[in-house]
Formats: sequence, structure tokens, C-alpha cells
Amino acid sequence: MKRYVHRGGESGVAAYDTGPRSITIQFTDGKIYRYTYAKPGAHHVEAMKELAVEGKGLATYINQHIRGEYTARLK
Repeated sequence: MKRYVHRGGESGVAAYDTGPRSITIQFTDGKIYRYTYAKPGAHHVEAMKELAVEGKGLATYINQHIRGEYTARLK
């Protein structure tokens, strides 16, 4: 996984990994979740990928738009 570098200070996201149709996110509490085109949907997954690369607003986006809409909890 790639370390998430939040350009605005502290973040609840620690790391992420992207796939063609998914993003996997590790939060600072150690929990890991996978989000896919199936759930929460392609639009959200692609938005999260962009925010992850930019290092800006990923945790906020998840809190505001995604919440519990993940495909799988991996840890």
C-alpha cells in the first residue's frame, strides 16, 4: 500500500492501494476497507482515487459521501 500524504495536516487515512475498478484504504486505526465499482460505485471510486493521489480530502469525502458503503472490510 502507498502511504497517504495528506497535504492539509492530519487525516484519518494512513494508506491506500488502487486497482482498475477499486480502491483499498487503510485508516489510521488499522482498519482496511475495499471500495469497488459494485459498491459504492464507479463515480465514487474514481473520485477517491483522485483525492488519494492529490493527498487532499480523502477522509472528508468518505465521511460525507460513502460512510458504510464499502464492498469488504479486510481487517
